[in-house]
Amino acid sequence: MACALAATLLTGCAQSVDPIERMGRKAAQKVRRSDPPAAAGAPAPDVDAHRRWGLTAPLAPAPRPHRALAARAPGRVPPVIDHVPTRDKVVFLTFDDGAEKDPRFVDMVRELRLPISMFLADSAAATGYDHFGRLRRLGAQVENHTLTHPFLPGRGYVDQHAEICGQQTRLKSRFGSAPRLFRPPYGDYDADTLRAAADCGIDAIVLWRASMQINDLRYADGDRLRPGDIILAHFRGPADLKGTTLTEMTSRMLRRVQEQGFTVARLEDYV
Repeated sequence: MACALAATLLTGCAQSVDPIERMGRKAAQKVRRSDPPAAAGAPAPDVDAHRRWGLTAPLAPAPRPHRALAARAPGRVPPVIDHVPTRDKVVFLTFDDGAEKDPRFVDMVRELRLPISMFLADSAAATGYDHFGRLRRLGAQVENHTLTHPFLPGRGYVDQHAEICGQQTRLKSRFGSAPRLFRPPYGDYDADTLRAAADCGIDAIVLWRASMQINDLRYADGDRLRPGDIILAHFRGPADLKGTTLTEMTSRMLRRVQEQGFTVARLEDYV
C-alpha cells in the first residue's frame, strides 16, 4: 500500500546507507507537547572538543526552543512530519535502528553536547540497551522504531499494533518511560499504522527531509537544508559504511550542517 500524504523522502533503514533506496511520503500537520527534562549532570562545554571531532568551529548554541506544533487531539491519529515549522536556523539529527554501539560515539555526544534522537528497533538494539542508556543520560532521546523492523504497510492493524506497542512496552521497561515519537521502518506506513500508533500512545510519526549517506547529505527536495529539517542517519559501523566509522560519518554530517549556516537542536524540544 502507498504511504499517505504525497511528497518525496530519502532512504530509511536500508541495508546499505549509500544509495537512495526508497522514496517515501511526507506531510506536515501539527502536534504539541511539553518540554522533556534537561539531562542531569550535563558536562561543561569543552572549548577544544570540536577540533578533536574534525570540526573547524564549535557547534553554535541552539536558540531557545519553542513549541512549533499543536497537541494531538484525543481520538485523532498522529500527524506525519518530516520537518518542524520554524524560522530558527536549526536542524534535527535522528539515528535509526541501533546496530552499531560504538563507545566513541558516546564520547562524541558528550564532548560536543550533541542533541540527538534515537529511533530504536529492538531487533537491532536489544543487545546494547546499556549503551543507548549511556547516550540517554547525556540527553539523547529514545524513540520507537518497532520490535523487528518489518515493512508495515499491508500487515494489518493487529500485527502493526503488536510491533509498535511491543516496542513501547520494551523501551518503557528498559528506560522508565514510553516514547512519544515513532518512525516506521523505511519511512513507509498506511492507515493501519496511524491507527495503531495512536492506540499505542504515539504523538507524531517522524519522517525526514534529508538523509546522511557515508560522505554527504541527500535531500528530498532541492539541494540544501532548510530551517526545521529532520535529518536521518543510522547507527552503522565500518562494515556497512565502507570502512567509515559512525563518528567519522557524523563529523561529516555536522560539517555540512555548519557549512550551510545551521546548528543542531533537540527534536523533542520543538515537538
